Formats: sequence, structure tokens, C-alpha cells
Amino acid sequence: MRIFLAGDHYSGTGPANVTRYYIENLPKGTLFQKRRSKLMRIPEIILNTIRSDVVVYSGYSRQNIIGLKLAKILKKPAAYIMHGCVEYENSINLEPDEEMNSVERKTMELSDSVIAVSGRFCDWLKNYYPEYSDKIDFVTNGIDMNLFDRTEGKDSRNSHLIFTVGGGMPRKKVKYICKAVKKLRETYDPGLSLCIIGADGADSKEIEAYDFVDNKGLVPFDESIRLFKEAALFVQNSSFETFGLAPVEALACGCPILCSRQVGALELIDNLQSEDVIEKYEDADEIAEKIRYNLEHSNVSRLIGGLKRESYSWKEKSRALELKLLKLVSKK
Repeated sequence: MRIFLAGDHYSGTGPANVTRYYIENLPKGTLFQKRRSKLMRIPEIILNTIRSDVVVYSGYSRQNIIGLKLAKILKKPAAYIMHGCVEYENSINLEPDEEMNSVERKTMELSDSVIAVSGRFCDWLKNYYPEYSDKIDFVTNGIDMNLFDRTEGKDSRNSHLIFTVGGGMPRKKVKYICKAVKKLRETYDPGLSLCIIGADGADSKEIEAYDFVDNKGLVPFDESIRLFKEAALFVQNSSFETFGLAPVEALACGCPILCSRQVGALELIDNLQSEDVIEKYEDADEIAEKIRYNLEHSNVSRLIGGLKRESYSWKEKSRALELKLLKLVSKK
């Protein structure tokens, strides 16, 4: 079986990193997109669809509609790896877009299988899109095992630095982390700072108004890894997070984590305690209390001990994806 995996694998976003990991771990001979020009993508899609036995589109893109329609014409089975829900996320990010909603729904309609990136997200999708529930499945995102070999010790960390991702997108609830850090600067450590990476959004101006915030915007993957190794604590406070590689990457780099209950990646960890989880993502007092606790009590060793690392390696996850694609091919 020859796979054609289409999608961004170079921009450094979460979905792009997932696509990159699959390219690196799927069987030799797997085809993937090399052209970045929109004009040149079309002939590449046509050629690779013809050459493949099954096509997979990873992440939202308007190109998916063209590719999936072509797959239908050529009678090639097709899957869509769904990293998030554009329709829902845009609404809570205060950026509704009917055209994007239409593209996403059409992508789901044209796909033979919709593969969510976590079990939690799979269940959510089936409830949100009942008309597609019979074709929705999941392969939980994997863990980059190589990161665990590059863990640095506590002494190399900036004990005043807190790190988060999500930029100004409202669903990431970064502004409540800012409020919590402000409280802690007044009552606990006046030297605390917050480093943020991610795209601009409706909350950007409010976030950047704090003088202790360093909003770096979108950065390359290597820069995010450097920050995981420098920070004293990583916080992810999302109100909706289908998976989110960042908490696992943080642990792999030796950085303690604090996440909201809505972060899908928490399903990989067996031994969470109440201090590891934010129950009310808009409660700055709770966030501040738990930031302070985790700055004083690292949870890295305990949480890494609760990760079934080999079961969640990208090699294993790529094999799981391959088996699901084999089933699609056999049905055709």
C-alpha cells in the first residue's frame, strides 16, 4: 500500500509538526507534498494521487476539496486527519468565517474516514457532527521519543520564567494566565515573567499591555524547544484543545506543566494530581495558586513516570494510522 500524505509539514504549527512526524515514520515510499507554491501544488496532488493507493489530508486547507474530489474520481480511498474544529474554534476565537466552515464540512463529507487526534476529540466530533459520526475515528497523537534524550537539568532553568503557547487566540485563555502572573508578581515573586508564542488574535492587545509579557508571535519549532528547556513552568490554559503536543514536549524537555482540564494530551498521562490541572480556566486565583505550587514542586518526574512512552511513540502511532488506512483500501 502506497500512501500519499498531503498537508503542511514545515511551518512549525502543531498540525504541521504532527504531519512531519508521520512523514518521518510512515513506510518508506510514502508520498508527501514538497511544493509550497499554491500553483504548483495542484499538479503535485494530481500526480501523487494517481501514484498512491490511499490519500490522507492532514489539517484544514482549501486544497483538500480539490484533492478529495480527485480521489473520488479516481476511486482512491481518502482520509482526513482533523487536528481541530475550525467552525467551533473560530467561533470561540471571535473570528467566525462561514467560508472556512463550508470548506471544513465539505472536507468531512468527501472523506471516507475522519481521523481525530485524540479519543476525547473523537467523542466530541461525533456529538458536534452527528451526520458524520459513522466515519469518525481517532489515532491519538504520538510523543517524540528523541526529546527525552535531550532533557536538561533544573539548574539551567530561569526560575522566574513562565512559558505558554497560543498567542492572542481567545480559546487559549492566555489573558487569564497574565492576570494570574500579575497577582503572583504582587504577592510572591516580583521578577516573574511570561513568554508567549503563537499567532495574533482578539486578545493580543490586552496580553501585550502587561509589561512582564514577552509575546514572540509564531516561532520555529527549535525555538519552542529552547523555551521548554529554559522555562521554570509551562502553562496551557485552553478552553478547547483537541490534543496539543506542547505539554508532552515540555515534559520531555524537563519542564513542569500546568494544564486546563480541556487539554486533550492529558489522556496520555495516568497519574495526574489536582495541582497539575486547572479546573476553571477563567479563574485567575486558581491559576495563580497552582502556578505557585508547581514552581515550588516540580511534577516532571512523576508525570513522565505516568507516560506510556513506547505505546505513544510516533512509530507506534504511524503503524496505527497505517492499519486504519489498510482497512479503507480493503473496503474499496
